[in-house]
Parts: sequence; structure tokens; C-alpha cells
Amino acid sequence: MSDSCHSRHFSWLMKSCFPNPQHHHPQPLHRSISHHHHHHHTTISSLPDDLLLECLSRVSSSSLPSVSLVCRRWSRLLSSSALYDLRRRNASIYHTVFVFSVTDSGLFAATLRFGDAYSWRTSFIPAGDGGEGFRVPLSHSRISAIGRGIYIIGRREMVRYDAWTGALTAKAGMVFPRKKFAAAMVAGRIYVAGGAARTSALEEYDPVSDKWSVVAEAPRRRYGCIGAAVDGVVYVIGGLKIGASESEVVPLAAGAEAHVYASSMDLYDVEARGWLRSRAVPSGGCVVAACAAAGFVYVLTSHAVELSFWRFDARRKATSGSGGGGFGEWCRMKSPPLPAQVRLDSSVRFSCVGVGDAVALIQVTGCIDDLLRRSGRSTRGLREGLVLIYDAAAGEWSRGADLPEVIRRAACVCVEC
Repeated sequence: MSDSCHSRHFSWLMKSCFPNPQHHHPQPLHRSISHHHHHHHTTISSLPDDLLLECLSRVSSSSLPSVSLVCRRWSRLLSSSALYDLRRRNASIYHTVFVFSVTDSGLFAATLRFGDAYSWRTSFIPAGDGGEGFRVPLSHSRISAIGRGIYIIGRREMVRYDAWTGALTAKAGMVFPRKKFAAAMVAGRIYVAGGAARTSALEEYDPVSDKWSVVAEAPRRRYGCIGAAVDGVVYVIGGLKIGASESEVVPLAAGAEAHVYASSMDLYDVEARGWLRSRAVPSGGCVVAACAAAGFVYVLTSHAVELSFWRFDARRKATSGSGGGGFGEWCRMKSPPLPAQVRLDSSVRFSCVGVGDAVALIQVTGCIDDLLRRSGRSTRGLREGLVLIYDAAAGEWSRGADLPEVIRRAACVCVEC
């Protein structure tokens, strides 16, 4: 890829920004043609960044991958936050859910672009193309997105998936090996906590330097926790408490001890570099899934065979008003309408993804009741991979398109692209 743009790199987009040299206009009498008149031709390299960004912001999403290959300057501008701001202002940004599943043969990626007909598109990357580092189930990993980069964080390794090109790039692994930990993104950096029996470290990843560093010690150690971020605060939610009193001990694994469910969440203020007061999650029980959306943290909890859905007001500058309340208030929402044939047991796992002001609840593991299958009753429409969409404005759930059959034991994230 060249460093700068030349005339031969003109695309249809940029040609449309300039007059057609083949189209002749009659010249005014007072501007007669002179043999000594000098013509100045505008080249792509002469455009200032702000004008070039205005042009690039109007390129269709499907053309962005090829446009980013023109030169390094275009690639840099296309990765800038200024471009995302312009595209958002032009209503050219779409929320897209990415779901990843790893097999021995490679990495499957399914995408669901909101605003379209709610249909999944699936792609596959063979293991030899960069997916060989992810042999472990993705249920042990977490995913976080920075711009168009999707970071799949494994126990000891990490790769970056480009949402435009589908390319995988190896990145630095965490300082401490973790499994089933919390991950969230704030201000272009990734934060992880929990998932380790021997440390309570909160780690920060800087994508510019490709380095992890420990920035704080968490108030408690958790296993199986979930991460979210709103208004500069990282939330470490649920999981199992590790290192509590002896009366609460439950066997977890060799060298570790798990205890009662951690029906709470720890809050880390990134700018202040300090922990805020921890908050209890209502209804107790196990936190099944959680995510952030439009200034709120949504939590799905399970108590025995019953699911409840809650919303935490995470807007630190919120004011009281109609349906309002302020920072730190919980509100119970309408529970997801799961089909009766879907069993709620340890084999079923859900993932919550914030999509603008909506929430997508995706069944990433589990199956339909075996008794239903053996009874010969119809299971049509009740395949694995159930997807439910919660409209926060209407307060209602709707059924989305089921995950493709090849996507199982998956991890999910939403990207603006």
C-alpha cells in the first residue's frame, strides 16, 4: 500500500467531487483564453484531511473495505474517530451484531445488521489463516470492540478481527491468564477483571501500543462475571465469589474455590482511577447475561427456573423526571418470553448485546427439551440459537432471526460500522 495518493488512485467517488474535464463550458468574454494562462490541476493528495473525510464519510458501507486499500492516508482517515462522527451525523452508521464460534477447522462469524431485514450473514476463516490460536471454547473468552476492530480475548492470547475485511491479526495476551472474565471498552481501551483465582487485578489494554497493564486491584475476585461500560464506568457484574468465608465454599476446580453467587457489581471509574461503591443486583440468584445500552446496564438473572430482567440507571448526570430516577436506581423490566420448550438449566447460556437503545438476547448454547423431541411433537421454530430483541422505548420483546446452525457456543458483540 502506498503512503500517498496519486491520480491513478482516483475512484469513482473522488472523480465525482471534481468537474469533468471533458465537459466544456462557454467562457465569458472577459476571460478569453490566453496562451500564458496556467491551469492548476487538483490532485487527491492536495485535498486537506477535513475535505477528504467529508467525501469518504459518504461512501457506502459495502465499499469501505476496498476504499481503505487505496493508500495509507485513506486507511488512517477511515480508522479515525472523526470519520465515525461524520458518518453518524450523516445517518450512515449501522449497528451490527457479530457472533463468533470456533471449531477445529476455523472461525465462523455471523453478522446481523439492524435496519436490514434481520437476516444473518455467515463467513468462515480457516484455522490456517490466523484462527489457530483459538482452540478453546469461546465460552471461556470475551469479546470487545474498538471502532471496526473486534478483539477476541482468550485465556492466554488475543486476536483482532477487522469488521470490514474479516482479517485476523494476533495481538498481545493479558498479563494474567483468565477464563470467564469481565471485559468492557471505555475511551478506546479495553478493561478486564475477574476470571482468575490468584489475582484481583484490573487490566487495561492500549491498542496503540498493543500492551496490557495492571491499573487497579478489584474489591473482590469473581469467576464467570460479565463486563459492561457506561459513561466512563466499567461494571464487573455477577459471577461466583472467590475467597469468601469457609462456610460458603463450593468446589470449583483444582487450585481454586468458588462460593455463593456474587449478586452484585463493582464499579470502576476510569477517569478517576478508583472504585465506586459496589451495588447489589436485585432478586439474587445467578446473573445470566448483562450488557450496556443507551445509558443503562441491563441484567438478566435466574433464580431456580425463573428469569427476571432488570435495568440499572447508569447515567451519572441523570435527573429525576418522567420515568426517570437517577444514577444507581434499578427498575424491573418485562421478562423475555422464552418458548416453554426451552429448558433453563446449566446447559443453556445466553448473551446480551446492547444495540443502540435496544437489547439483543441471544441463546448461544443449550438445546430444546429432549422430551419434546422424543414425544414426536413439532419443534419447528424452536431450534438452538434463539434470538429475542428488547425495544427499550416500547418496553416489548420481539422474536429475531435464529442464529445460523453452524454458530454454537458463541461470543457476541455489537459494532457500529
